[in-house]
Order: sequence, then structure tokens, then C-alpha cells
Amino acid sequence: MLKIAICDDQPGELEIIKEYITEYLSIHPLEAEMKAFSHPDQLLTAIETESFHLYLLDIVMPMVSGLELGQSIRRISREAQIVYITTEPGYALDAYAVNPLHYLIKPVEKQALFSALELAFSKVDFGKEITVTVKIKEGLRTLSAGQIACCEYKNHVARYTLIGGEQVETTTLACGFAEHIAPLLRDARFLSPHVSFALNMSRVEKLAREGFYLRGGGFVPVSARQYAAVRNAYLYYRLGREEK
Repeated sequence: MLKIAICDDQPGELEIIKEYITEYLSIHPLEAEMKAFSHPDQLLTAIETESFHLYLLDIVMPMVSGLELGQSIRRISREAQIVYITTEPGYALDAYAVNPLHYLIKPVEKQALFSALELAFSKVDFGKEITVTVKIKEGLRTLSAGQIACCEYKNHVARYTLIGGEQVETTTLACGFAEHIAPLLRDARFLSPHVSFALNMSRVEKLAREGFYLRGGGFVPVSARQYAAVRNAYLYYRLGREEK
């Protein structure tokens, strides 16, 4: 499902953008979910536990500007599409630092927004979203890679920690952990820094010698023997240079 976030501190402008997007979705066969935020702090809180494919951001907002908001989003996701909407065309050069897809001037013209949406949606590749189906006590459960913060192996059981804090524990694995997480590691965001862990690098707050500290809490150790390789892989990911 396509997930869209809109952030604008002007209620009237927020409603207009929501109406235009609703109209666009009504005439295009897309399964989508839209969430609106009237303050940047609300969106910053939301992205701690969920991710979006497209962000439409006002630039001039109280406390946290749209530019700062875009920088926070980029620390989490390089793949997300960002469209800035503002009354101030002079911010276009400053916005370049977060690599926005488009820049629209208020009052937003419906067709201009439709064109931006069409371009943004064409860049979202749902085929790349890897899922894993795990056996739990209640049956089977399918998790998308984007939901997972990390996975730990202990006593022949894999425990997945999701980005909202929920933990999903498998029944006893019939295979080794390396084989179990192999599908997940095909996602460029994931890394195995330790024989008993897999990690979503987009959820990392910082890397220290002893391991990764995750946003929202959580820690994943790094094998001392693998530290140099793990550090390089993480830096490569953050710089957006990993091979496609």
C-alpha cells in the first residue's frame, strides 16, 4: 500500500491538498493511505514508528521548518519521495540538500500537484519490498522488511522487533539463523553485524564500537571481528552508494 504524509500548519492549505490527493486517488487505481499533520512535531513522532513513500511538506512552519523536517526524513530513508509546497520560492536552493522530487508554489494548482504525484508514484517500486513469512504460535505471520527494526536469534528462536516496538517471536526454527534471515538480507537496508542478529540500518541512531543504537531504544551488538566490514557497509548505506 502506498503511504502518503502531508504536513502543513495552515488548516485551509492542508485541507485543499488532502482534497486534491483524494480526487487524484479516486481516478487512479492505487491502494493508498494518507495521513495529515498540522505540526512538524506530529510527523516527527509518527516517523519513529512508521514510514511513508511520499511526503508533502510545507517549508515555513513553527519550531521545525520543512527543510529540517526533510533532513530528518532523509536520515531515515533515502528512498522516500519529498515534495515541498510553500509560498516562498527563495527556499528552492536550500531545499536541494534533501534531494526533493518537486517544489510547488502556493496556492497549489491541482494539475501541478497531480503531475507531481504521478512522478512520485512512478518512482515507488513496490516490487522491491521484501517480505518474510514466519511461523508463530498462533500460525503464520507475514512481515514486510520496512516493518522490522531488528531480529535476534536465541535458543533456536528468532525474535523480530518491529519499528513500533512490537515483538514477534517464531517457534523453534527448523533451519539455522543464517538461512532464516537470508531473504531479509536481500534488502539493501539490512545487515547482519553479528552471527545472532539482523539489523535494519534505516533505524540506526548511531554506531559505536560496541554496536548499533537504534532510534526509539534498542541495541544490536557488532562482532569485534566484523567491526571494520560492518562499519564500512553502514557508511556505504548512509552515503547512498551501495550497489543496486
